[in-house]
Amino acid sequence: MAAGDTIVALSSGALPAGVAVIRLSGPEAGPVLVGMLGKLPTPRKLMLSDIVLDGETLDRGLVAWMPGPRSFTGEDCAELQLHGSPAVVRAVLRRLTARPGLRLAAAGEFTRRAFENGKLDLTAVEGLGDLIVAETENQRKLAHARLEGGLTRQVEGWREQLLDLRAEIEAQLDFSDEGDVGALPASWADEVLALHAALSRVLGSLWQGRILRDGFRVVLAGPPNAGKSSLLNALSESDAAIVSDEPGTTRDLKEIPLDLGGQLVILIDSAGLRETSSRAEALGVERARAAMLAANVVLWLQAPDIPAETPPDLSAELGDEGWNRPPVLRIGTKSDLGGVAGVDHTVSVADGSGVPELLQLLYDASGAGLVEPGELLVSRERDRDALIAARIALSDAAGHVEAPEIAAEDLRSASAALERLLGRMDAETVLDRLFSTFCIGK
Repeated sequence: MAAGDTIVALSSGALPAGVAVIRLSGPEAGPVLVGMLGKLPTPRKLMLSDIVLDGETLDRGLVAWMPGPRSFTGEDCAELQLHGSPAVVRAVLRRLTARPGLRLAAAGEFTRRAFENGKLDLTAVEGLGDLIVAETENQRKLAHARLEGGLTRQVEGWREQLLDLRAEIEAQLDFSDEGDVGALPASWADEVLALHAALSRVLGSLWQGRILRDGFRVVLAGPPNAGKSSLLNALSESDAAIVSDEPGTTRDLKEIPLDLGGQLVILIDSAGLRETSSRAEALGVERARAAMLAANVVLWLQAPDIPAETPPDLSAELGDEGWNRPPVLRIGTKSDLGGVAGVDHTVSVADGSGVPELLQLLYDASGAGLVEPGELLVSRERDRDALIAARIALSDAAGHVEAPEIAAEDLRSASAALERLLGRMDAETVLDRLFSTFCIGK
């Protein structure tokens, strides 16, 4: 794909629709409009016009002209707002892409050009991608804050502090023989450690950011016939899972997303845990155990009409430390048939008792009510990697006060980690994968 090409794509939703938006970006965007209108319209103002290509009027709609660099991509851009007819859109795209130097855009190519032209940094690009796929209010707020530069501003502030710290120590190295360059201030290491603490505080919010962005995963587990599928249907107010008295009915994972007060909660129905000779059911049991390991919380279900069982010990799969062990809530099901001892909450699918309260318990367990999504800065593994690298480098620098050459190199490493977070170096390692997740036309 040539960088100087003009790209074009349908940027609105699926057809047919009330309106279809066709976007162009590149040097041929202006000539296309001149050929259509006889002149360039007033920048950034909509103009009603016939859509005339190759001498044929294809539609009538609104036209917008956004010359670079004051455009989304930083290049000359144009938009055609047409009737959302598949036939109209096909005809317009066919005529446009038949012109020399004008081709269909690849997935995410408009946004990639915006990044390459300095209109967005990498964290803002990620925020834009998250905003496009956001399904809940918390996801929207989290993505919008990232797109609008919340993390970027924080990182820029850290970079400024690093520049000041580097200037002090590098002055010692470069001008130590000059009379006006004094010794390194005694507070220098304290300032480095204060910056280290600031990064640690932000890094500490990563868990909550991930839950808001990716969802709070709740696995319904327990022995066969404990009521897992019935409870899944009750919580989701659907018939998503098959309910049967026959043990082993559920043999695979069933995921249902819920929007609880703006928080995405993912309910996961799993196979009943038991020894079985069925290879298919055994595979389901194995997947159920894996789902429990990856959960944010496990609901261990126990019914009064089946023998009581305890949750399995997953320590071996979790590793020696077991630090990421998901919490387990014991849920007594079928409370209309009798009580179950030693549970945290009881429900009855038959009469609905306890179900609203369980939904509230899940919302509270997610922590969504304790944070403001727009104030959370980090939510991705890439954020974690960059901040940990910067934090380690700062810790090393504070310990190398007596060796300024090494300390200066530590601070340069911290700066480089933050530059990578913004995509100002080594960006190619993440760009292809990132932009491939974008839709055509964005």
